[in-house]
Amino acid sequence: MFILSFAIAFTINFIPMYAFDVDYFNIPERVGLSKEVILYNYRILIDYLNFPWIERLAMPDFPSSESGLFHFYEVKILFLLDYAILFISGIASFLFWQYKKKTATLYELIQPTRIMVLLPLGVLFLIFLNFDELFTTFHHIFFNNDAWLFDYRTDPIILALPQEFFMHCFILVFVILEIGLWLVHRRTEKSLG
Repeated sequence: MFILSFAIAFTINFIPMYAFDVDYFNIPERVGLSKEVILYNYRILIDYLNFPWIERLAMPDFPSSESGLFHFYEVKILFLLDYAILFISGIASFLFWQYKKKTATLYELIQPTRIMVLLPLGVLFLIFLNFDELFTTFHHIFFNNDAWLFDYRTDPIILALPQEFFMHCFILVFVILEIGLWLVHRRTEKSLG
């Protein structure tokens, strides 16, 4: 849980990837705004999603419908939940690792980590196979409404957040997860000498 929640937290705050995608997907052309203005509004969105004390989302260059604002509120709850999981699982993972070292039972982690290293590879395969269906399924699992189905006329921010950008986010999460699990597996093997 710690590695996954870390991968999510890192990805959602990795603004350089979005800055790259702004150019890569010609977003300024799509929305009729400069890259600088788009990034300024994106930072406002990310700050709103990250900080509990920011209670109102107001992007100066992207008006939002009530439905759109509600969806971003739901996303904010998921962001904050991820941070809580990251904090709790970080402490739990550290204590668990220390216990396994103290009791000389780290060897028990070799097979489970070997198996877990394969899981992200399967998900990456699914992402490349059919991201549209995966994206839709993700929203059906985490949201019990259709507020995520933005209309560009009332929520033009959707033009600045193309589905392909979210595909890049999913890929980055699973690449970080893969690297993290591999490092834990290697460290487990090395600690056994």
